[in-house]
Amino acid sequence: MAPDLALLSEQLGQLCSAHGLVVATAESCTGGWLAQVITHTAGSSAWFERGFVTYANVAKVEMLGVRPETLARHGAVSLETAGEMVAGALRQSSATLAVAITGIAGPSGGSPDKPVGTVCFGWCRRDATPSCQRRLFRGDREEIRRQAVVEALSGLISFARNMP
Repeated sequence: MAPDLALLSEQLGQLCSAHGLVVATAESCTGGWLAQVITHTAGSSAWFERGFVTYANVAKVEMLGVRPETLARHGAVSLETAGEMVAGALRQSSATLAVAITGIAGPSGGSPDKPVGTVCFGWCRRDATPSCQRRLFRGDREEIRRQAVVEALSGLISFARNMP
């Protein structure tokens, strides 16, 4: 485990424990890497409930309730899809805080509007409106996916710090 990933997960765990938060993840392009980083952290069973790996669009629809219309209109890699993914992760769990990741890690699959390295995130706490963000990462497939995991953890930490 890379030290910065482990450190971020430990920080998240401390904040979740301090605020009584439970996390769920909804991942596409990272394929469960975020959940693996979190569960590598000793004691994470106290604050991590579940992870959804919804690589295919049908999985996003069936497991998270992403609307087929959203996928048809905006695509799997969009702020709209990330928002519906994170909302679905909260609906389908007992978590109080969730994150969604959907993107194009490459080496192919990009377009002029959504080049390789485009990753959309959604963060949300229960009974709130999702906060979504689009980022463009550089590097090869592994580097893009790793940067997405770091961004997702950093966002969860920010949300956990700002919990009432």
